[in-house]
Amino acid sequence: MRKAYVFLDVANIWSSQKSKGHLLDYSNLKKTIQNSLNEKLKSDVEVEKIFYYEAFPENNTREYNTDGTHKFMTYLKKGLGFEIRKKPIKQIRREEDGKIFIVEKGNMDIEIAIDALHHKEKYDLAVFFTGDSDFFPLIKYLMARKKESYIFSSDNNVSQELRTGANGYFNILKIEGFWGEKIKHRGDKK
Repeated sequence: MRKAYVFLDVANIWSSQKSKGHLLDYSNLKKTIQNSLNEKLKSDVEVEKIFYYEAFPENNTREYNTDGTHKFMTYLKKGLGFEIRKKPIKQIRREEDGKIFIVEKGNMDIEIAIDALHHKEKYDLAVFFTGDSDFFPLIKYLMARKKESYIFSSDNNVSQELRTGANGYFNILKIEGFWGEKIKHRGDKK
């Protein structure tokens, strides 16, 4: 049985979720990834570990309560066994043409790359939930070291480099097992 490690770039996944109009069903994620890989590769693959990467808003930086984000990450860690990597969104004060504004940054690409490299001896396949072409050098590096790399993203959000340069690409919009409840927007009636 071949082992897979999964690296979830949550900011990148959000685009796919908006396109589908549904949230990912994280409780079914491991099984759906395994089934998708096993069907395509015609071999036994076991998802051994799932890493979840998210930059989150700090308390009192939003007009809404952010406690739900922290509770959700606790559920993923304690309830589903995910490895959580999180950091607060940076708020950078900028001035342009005499006007002051805040730019927010919360990129987790480096953290994903570090984990993928640090754990590379523990897995046979790396699964990246991203469409970001910044990961292409990492994927080439892993593949040169006999590690297979697979991309799970959506056609409207994946770079050409990742779609064609990895060992395989899966359009998550077409895989029904990934999807849970409809996206609800703040202010929508329950």
